[in-house]
Amino acid sequence: MPEVIFNGPAGRIEGRYHHNKGPNAPVAVILHPHPSFGGTMNHPIVHALYYAFVRRDFSVLRFNFRGVARSQGVFDNGAGELSDAAAALDWVQVINRDARTCWIAGFDFGSWIAMQLLMRRPEIEGFISIAPMANHYDFSFLAPCPASGIFINGEKDAVTAPEHVNNLVSKLKTQRGITIEHKSVPGANHFFENKLDELMELVEDYIDRRLAQSEAA
Repeated sequence: MPEVIFNGPAGRIEGRYHHNKGPNAPVAVILHPHPSFGGTMNHPIVHALYYAFVRRDFSVLRFNFRGVARSQGVFDNGAGELSDAAAALDWVQVINRDARTCWIAGFDFGSWIAMQLLMRRPEIEGFISIAPMANHYDFSFLAPCPASGIFINGEKDAVTAPEHVNNLVSKLKTQRGITIEHKSVPGANHFFENKLDELMELVEDYIDRRLAQSEAA
């Protein structure tokens, strides 16, 4: 899990990167929760997502948005963070030019940024959106959603009530061949306290099913 520093729009960006040396290894980028509320790349959910992809032979990058820890710059309410995420994807793709597929995953604020990046980068083929803040941010840009993926929220989320996520998913329009899944973790709050294992079971099952479908195609 080597430390990496790469150039972003606001200066240096700090990350952690796992490189898979296999031919055509897929890549994944993981985005952390809201910086203004202590969100970093070391959040337990971000950490767990990172290793879920590592165990499935992905090259994986997680990083701190601008202004967090050793990443330069200041919080930019989303626009700058989207540019940071694009720079992170550029960086990992330069190292993995022959990657057979690309995934994006985000939690909380990171979920909103991840979905915006998805709309701008057609090479992203899969997404995992955890606790999307559908009552705080506008997700209407997902029209239609260009890639298959999964939304996961906590049944007892007090930050973003489950009905807001339900409404988001129900309104999504998809292209032919695109499938959107939605799962809720019973008893879980916004941060999945004491429910991380249940969350990751859903995440890992979804990744495994998608990889199996890809291999069968």
